Amino acid sequence: MKKITTIFSLIMAVALVSVSCKDKASSKIVADNVESATDRDEAQKQLPVMSFEKSEHDFGTIAQGTAQETIFKFTNTGNAPLIITDAKSSCGCTVPEYPKNTPIAPGDSGELMVKFNGSGQNQVTKTVTVTANTEKGTELLRIKAFVNPKEAQPAGPVK
Repeated sequence: MKKITTIFSLIMAVALVSVSCKDKASSKIVADNVESATDRDEAQKQLPVMSFEKSEHDFGTIAQGTAQETIFKFTNTGNAPLIITDAKSSCGCTVPEYPKNTPIAPGDSGELMVKFNGSGQNQVTKTVTVTANTEKGTELLRIKAFVNPKEAQPAGPVK
């Protein structure tokens, strides 16, 4: 019986403290702070959107060691400035060049150049990961080529 009385007393004490804490907390709310927090939250919902004309480029058949390059054009179709913070390729044979930390306003366009040194053999596919302040945080681009080895003879009938 003594244990039940003690447990009941503890439950009542916790209940009284939580009720009194809630009363004090609600009296400390400042209306101006609520309004500025609402404005801040709305501003955070505005994001840039990186829309590419193409997300993949095929160089076709190339000779091994023949340097190639292509440009990926994009437009910020969102409602906040777009900032590209990084662009990395899946290997050292592919080098992306991008507008570094330059805000691209909504409606404006930009270019991302990708250089490929022509290494590898046969079908080669490389990816470029673009890191930006978009909702997803990253965008993927691909390049591909069929690389003929330097010593390769053209395919044809054997005599």
